[in-house]
Amino acid sequence: MNRQPDGIRKYHTAYDRFLKPAIVNFFEREFSGYFGPIVRENISDALIEIFEKNAPQKDTIKHGQMLWNALDKYTRADSPKRRYKPVVLTLVAQEDIKLFEKQTPVRKIKKQVMARIIREAYQQGGILSNRDCSLILSSNAAHLSTLRSEYEKENKTILPHTGVIHDMGSTITHKVMIVFKHVVEKKATNIVARETNHSQKAVDRYINDYYRVKTLIDDNKDINYIHLATNIAKHVILQYQDIINQYVKER
Repeated sequence: MNRQPDGIRKYHTAYDRFLKPAIVNFFEREFSGYFGPIVRENISDALIEIFEKNAPQKDTIKHGQMLWNALDKYTRADSPKRRYKPVVLTLVAQEDIKLFEKQTPVRKIKKQVMARIIREAYQQGGILSNRDCSLILSSNAAHLSTLRSEYEKENKTILPHTGVIHDMGSTITHKVMIVFKHVVEKKATNIVARETNHSQKAVDRYINDYYRVKTLIDDNKDINYIHLATNIAKHVILQYQDIINQYVKER
């Protein structure tokens, strides 16, 4: 008899922790001989559908999920009047187990989980900071920041975390994408805002600052002059300089 791959042998039974397999196993155990596998599957689907229709998702924590008090996405973390929003986050999903079965590197799985919970929080009116993710996933914050950046580059997207929505981070990634979409792809700023999970105000500021810096760079002004003329921080000017030289040059 062929030995099962280690990933399937170690992780396959983890599916039993979810609601549908639990119902299927119940009918198989308690009504053995009465229902075949297809009937058990169909009954389980019907019961779950009835349950979900009659139990609001906000009030129901499913297997693999947790409740977290996230920062309200309309409140800044440094505001004395900050508000919070209870959100339901999926820490373990069936697609995660499939990746473990395939012996996918944990680094890749963690990226997927982090991206999912950041998006789930935002869809429910909250935002997760790097510290939130660190606490939830019991991982080093700097490590998670690196993973998030890798995920965004690999998937050509921007996750709606605190640093992006409230512009509280120093990363250049979202500036690159915003400028690229507007300058190179010729997209309107309202479309760019929607595609990058930014506010219209933030996108307008990035674009305006980009053109201010570019105009002075084209006029051969140095960083000290640009800083005095625009009141833009020097490290931000250097970020825009990198964008001009690396991402939109000669386009």
